[in-house]
Amino acid sequence: MMGPVLTVLLIAAKFFSKIKFLIVPLLKFLPVLAKTGGTMVLTIWVYAMFWGWKFAAGFVLLIFIHELGHVWAARWMKLPVTAPVFIPFIGAHILMKQMPPNARVEAIVGIGGPIAGTLAALIPHAIYFQTEDAFWLALAYSGYFLNLFNLIPLTPLDGGRIVAALSPWLWIPGLLFVVALMVARESFSPILILILIFAMPKVIGLFRSRTPEENRYYEVAPKHRFLIALSFFGLAGLLLLLKEDAMSTLESIGRWGR
Repeated sequence: MMGPVLTVLLIAAKFFSKIKFLIVPLLKFLPVLAKTGGTMVLTIWVYAMFWGWKFAAGFVLLIFIHELGHVWAARWMKLPVTAPVFIPFIGAHILMKQMPPNARVEAIVGIGGPIAGTLAALIPHAIYFQTEDAFWLALAYSGYFLNLFNLIPLTPLDGGRIVAALSPWLWIPGLLFVVALMVARESFSPILILILIFAMPKVIGLFRSRTPEENRYYEVAPKHRFLIALSFFGLAGLLLLLKEDAMSTLESIGRWGR
C-alpha cells in the first residue's frame, strides 16, 4: 500500500529539488513584494476613493518610478537601500542602509528621483498629444507638480538633499518658502507641517559649530558643485515650464479645476 505513495513522494521531492533555484529567490523576494506591492495597492485604493481608479493607479505609478530613480542612483553610488514603501497622502520613501560618504553622493541619490519622475510624467503628456484626452494631461501635470514640489531646498525633501552639496545654508530659503506656502494657502497643510517638523532640527543645526567630520562631509569639488547646481536649477526650471504649460492647456480646454 505504501509503495505508490512513496513513489509519488520521491517524484515530488525530485521535482522540487530541480526548481528550488526558482522557489528560494522568490521566497526571499516575498517581503519586498509585500512591502512595496502591498503599500502600493493600499495607496491606490485610498486615492481611488477621491479621484477614481484610473487616475489613482497612474499617479501611484508615477510616484513608484520617482522612487525607483532614487534606488537606481543609490545602486550606482554603491549604497544599499530598502525597497520603496508607500504612505497614502504622504508619498513613498526608501531608506538608506548606510549613510552616504559625502554630500555629493547624497545629492546624486536625491536628484535621481526627480529625474526619473520627470521622464515618467512626459509619457502621459505625450499620450495626450496623441489622444487629446485631458485625463493624460492632468496626470502629467500631477507628475510635474509632484517632482517640482520635491525640489524645494529643504530636508526631508529631495531638494534639501541636493542643495546640501552646494551649501546647507540654502535650507533657510527653502524653509521660508514652505512658510510662505502655508501663509498663501491660509491653512495648515498636514504635509507642510510635517516637512517643517523634520526640517527644523537641520536648520537649527546650521547655527552651531561643525565637527571636522561634518565639514569634510560637505566638501565638494568645484566641478561637481557646478554640475549639481546645473542639474538642480535646470531640472527645476524645466519642471516649472512643463507644469505651467500643462496647466494653461487644461485651462484653455475648460478642464482646470474639474
